[in-house]
Amino acid sequence: MLGFPKAVNGMRVGLLGGSFDPPHAGHVHITRQALRRFGLDRVWWLVSPGNPLKADGPAPIAQRMAACREIMQHPKVEVTDIEVQLGTRFTADTIEALQGIYPKVNFVWLMGADNLASVHKWERWEWIFENVPVGVTSRPDEHLKAAGSKAAIKYRGARLPALNARRLPFQQPPAWCLLDGPVVDISSTEIRANGEWIK
Repeated sequence: MLGFPKAVNGMRVGLLGGSFDPPHAGHVHITRQALRRFGLDRVWWLVSPGNPLKADGPAPIAQRMAACREIMQHPKVEVTDIEVQLGTRFTADTIEALQGIYPKVNFVWLMGADNLASVHKWERWEWIFENVPVGVTSRPDEHLKAAGSKAAIKYRGARLPALNARRLPFQQPPAWCLLDGPVVDISSTEIRANGEWIK
């Protein structure tokens, strides 16, 4: 397990996956909000080799990892290329592998509300909800769309009120929580479109 993050039994670890192409203040905000509101001990940024739903490949992973470490400097956050090491391509496969490696860690899959609105397009998306708690943070104009999404409707009985967000890491899946509160209106797509991220 050389290069894998360290975790002790009972630890509450949030998993924030993505291409981070590039990482930005929105990723940092989601992370800080998740640490505080879900009561997490750690958040691991899982910098993926590429997004299966996007046709264009991302910038080289070494460049993205370096950018992530520069923007997200926090003692409870670890930037990792664990998906490269595991050889996984889909979120469900990554979570399944991590749960096998760390069977006594309380993982929470983290995503923005925009992802909740489209998560039903992901490979084995129902498996994700039925095998790991899911923590969702708000984004502008996405809260209502997310709350009415296919995943939110299917698992409406498993939704944890935001007031009880700190219980999420200990919930038996399916369990998910949609946080409200301040948001950062920025995306990697917009940064690339504006020419602010040079591959």
